[in-house]
Amino acid sequence: MSEDEREQFWYNMRTGAVEQGFESPSVDRVGPFATREEASRALEKLRANSAKWAADDAADGR
Repeated sequence: MSEDEREQFWYNMRTGAVEQGFESPSVDRVGPFATREEASRALEKLRANSAKWAADDAADGR
């Protein structure tokens, strides 16, 4: 693991915990995020992205 990877934060979708580095299997993690605070808001970010993509698809007639 590189130094950069050890400094990044991830949100664990299974446990709801914020992790630094690769603490859990990749299937359970989303990220990376630059800060612990950003990672703690991962679900909020995912919901916002999903809503935006759905709106974009609806506007495109999909």
